[in-house]
Amino acid sequence: MTDRKKLIKEYKQTLTPMGILQIKNLANGKILLMKAKNLPGIINSQKFSLSHGSHPNSELQKDYTRLGENNFFFEVLDHLEPKEGISYDYTGDLKALEQIWIEKLQPYGDRGYHTKR
Repeated sequence: MTDRKKLIKEYKQTLTPMGILQIKNLANGKILLMKAKNLPGIINSQKFSLSHGSHPNSELQKDYTRLGENNFFFEVLDHLEPKEGISYDYTGDLKALEQIWIEKLQPYGDRGYHTKR
Protein backbone atom coordinates (compact mmCIF):
# COMPACT_ATOMS: atom_id res chain seq x y z
CA MET A 1 0.00 0.00 0.00
CA THR A 2 1.35 3.40 -0.93
CA ASP A 3 1.84 6.04 1.74
CA ARG A 4 -0.96 8.11 0.23
CA LYS A 5 -3.45 5.21 0.32
CA LYS A 6 -2.39 4.37 3.86
CA LEU A 7 -2.93 7.98 4.97
CA ILE A 8 -6.35 8.11 3.32
CA LYS A 9 -7.37 4.86 5.04
CA GLU A 10 -6.16 6.14 8.43
CA TYR A 11 -8.01 9.42 7.91
CA LYS A 12 -11.27 7.63 7.11
CA GLN A 13 -10.89 5.52 10.25
CA THR A 14 -10.25 8.51 12.50
CA LEU A 15 -13.33 9.62 14.38
CA THR A 16 -14.09 13.33 14.38
CA PRO A 17 -14.85 14.99 17.72
CA MET A 18 -18.47 14.32 18.73
CA GLY A 19 -20.64 15.92 21.36
CA ILE A 20 -22.92 18.78 22.31
CA LEU A 21 -22.67 22.29 20.88
CA GLN A 22 -24.19 25.44 22.34
CA ILE A 23 -24.85 28.58 20.33
CA LYS A 24 -25.30 31.39 22.85
CA ASN A 25 -26.76 34.83 22.26
CA LEU A 26 -24.55 37.08 24.41
CA ALA A 27 -27.10 39.93 24.34
CA ASN A 28 -29.95 38.02 26.00
CA GLY A 29 -28.42 34.70 27.14
CA LYS A 30 -30.65 32.52 24.95
CA ILE A 31 -29.10 29.27 23.75
CA LEU A 32 -29.54 26.61 21.11
CA LEU A 33 -28.20 23.13 21.90
CA MET A 34 -27.23 20.68 19.19
CA LYS A 35 -25.75 17.20 19.07
CA ALA A 36 -23.15 16.35 16.44
CA LYS A 37 -21.07 13.44 15.22
CA ASN A 38 -18.73 16.04 13.74
CA LEU A 39 -18.38 19.09 16.00
CA PRO A 40 -16.02 21.09 13.74
CA GLY A 41 -18.32 20.40 10.79
CA ILE A 42 -21.52 21.47 12.56
CA ILE A 43 -19.89 24.63 13.88
CA ASN A 44 -18.87 25.58 10.35
CA SER A 45 -22.29 24.74 8.89
CA GLN A 46 -24.14 26.68 11.62
CA LYS A 47 -21.95 29.76 11.14
CA PHE A 48 -22.40 29.51 7.37
CA SER A 49 -26.19 29.22 7.49
CA LEU A 50 -26.50 32.05 10.04
CA SER A 51 -24.24 34.38 8.05
CA HIS A 52 -26.22 33.65 4.87
CA GLY A 53 -29.63 34.09 6.50
CA SER A 54 -30.69 30.49 5.99
CA HIS A 55 -30.63 28.96 9.48
CA PRO A 56 -33.59 26.60 10.11
CA ASN A 57 -34.28 28.15 13.53
CA SER A 58 -36.04 31.37 12.47
CA GLU A 59 -35.95 32.97 15.93
CA LEU A 60 -32.18 32.44 16.21
CA GLN A 61 -31.71 33.69 12.65
CA LYS A 62 -33.72 36.84 13.38
CA ASP A 63 -31.61 37.62 16.47
CA TYR A 64 -28.38 36.85 14.63
CA THR A 65 -29.32 39.13 11.73
CA ARG A 66 -30.36 41.93 14.10
CA LEU A 67 -27.46 41.68 16.58
CA GLY A 68 -24.59 40.48 14.37
CA GLU A 69 -22.12 37.63 14.68
CA ASN A 70 -20.11 39.29 17.49
CA ASN A 71 -23.05 38.76 19.84
CA PHE A 72 -23.02 34.97 19.43
CA PHE A 73 -20.69 32.44 20.98
CA PHE A 74 -20.19 28.85 19.82
CA GLU A 75 -19.14 26.50 22.61
CA VAL A 76 -18.65 22.75 22.89
CA LEU A 77 -20.32 21.77 26.16
CA ASP A 78 -19.54 18.07 26.17
CA HIS A 79 -17.52 15.55 24.20
CA LEU A 80 -18.61 11.99 23.54
CA GLU A 81 -15.65 9.67 23.86
CA PRO A 82 -15.32 6.95 21.20
CA LYS A 83 -15.99 3.42 22.43
CA GLU A 84 -16.19 0.86 19.72
CA GLY A 85 -14.34 2.46 16.84
CA ILE A 86 -15.45 3.57 13.43
CA SER A 87 -18.29 1.06 12.97
CA TYR A 88 -20.17 1.88 16.21
CA ASP A 89 -23.35 3.96 15.78
CA TYR A 90 -23.18 6.86 18.24
CA THR A 91 -26.63 8.26 17.36
CA GLY A 92 -28.35 6.97 20.51
CA ASP A 93 -25.50 8.02 22.77
CA LEU A 94 -25.53 11.55 21.34
CA LYS A 95 -29.31 11.79 21.69
CA ALA A 96 -29.10 10.77 25.36
CA LEU A 97 -26.29 13.26 26.00
CA GLU A 98 -28.29 16.02 24.30
CA GLN A 99 -31.32 15.19 26.46
CA ILE A 100 -29.21 15.47 29.63
CA TRP A 101 -28.08 18.97 28.60
CA ILE A 102 -31.59 20.04 27.59
CA GLU A 103 -32.95 18.93 30.97
CA LYS A 104 -30.07 20.69 32.76
CA LEU A 105 -30.24 24.02 30.88
CA GLN A 106 -33.97 24.16 29.98
CA PRO A 107 -33.40 26.18 26.78
CA TYR A 108 -37.04 27.22 26.31
CA GLY A 109 -38.80 30.59 26.18
CA ASP A 110 -36.57 33.38 27.46
CA ARG A 111 -33.75 30.89 28.09
CA GLY A 112 -33.40 29.43 24.63
CA TYR A 113 -34.38 28.77 21.06
CA HIS A 114 -35.93 25.34 21.66
CA THR A 115 -39.64 24.63 21.68
CA LYS A 116 -41.16 22.05 24.01
CA ARG A 117 -42.47 19.00 22.20
